[in-house]
Amino acid sequence: MINTQNASLIISAGRPDQFISDALPQIALSGRSNVGKSSLVNSLLGRKSLARVSGTPGKTITVNYYRVDGRLYLVDLPGYGYARRTREEQAKWSALTDGYLVRNKNIDRVRLILQLIDVRVGPTADDNAMLGWLNASGIPYAVVLTKCDKCSKTELTANTEALLSHPNIAEGTPVVPYSSTKGTGQRELWGVILSSAGIS
Repeated sequence: MINTQNASLIISAGRPDQFISDALPQIALSGRSNVGKSSLVNSLLGRKSLARVSGTPGKTITVNYYRVDGRLYLVDLPGYGYARRTREEQAKWSALTDGYLVRNKNIDRVRLILQLIDVRVGPTADDNAMLGWLNASGIPYAVVLTKCDKCSKTELTANTEALLSHPNIAEGTPVVPYSSTKGTGQRELWGVILSSAGIS
């Protein structure tokens, strides 16, 4: 098993040349701004504020590497779909994200991408574009349905079933309803992560 308490932020990379290139497997988190990526990191690691949760969507534009028990990295990618970014901020986001996903010479270290989708909203146009890219890339991915504590059981069931048959989500892709507040889905998601990273 893995000691999730033994985790720390190693670097907030603002440039592609700062990306970590050692041999540890990387699990990257992708999703729109304010979908709950930082909250998910804190929840998975049993911490309250290791990953800073910003009150302003899209404010942070860095690739954040969290090393977990010296065995893997959780890599929090900048959120997308935030319309109020300046042109300069949008250019920086594109350079970082493309640098990590498209021009990353260590892309083989990326064992899994966690694609976060707000279960109440469903896939946005940006989410669908990302899902299309993931399907074409060949990089394994799982879909994490965030904020599942904020809807009724009936709504959660209906929305989850709709996503399981969504045309942009490849058949057999793990789909995990998750609540960072209540810890729902945490054990299942860690199972997916560790299996993808080759950690027993």
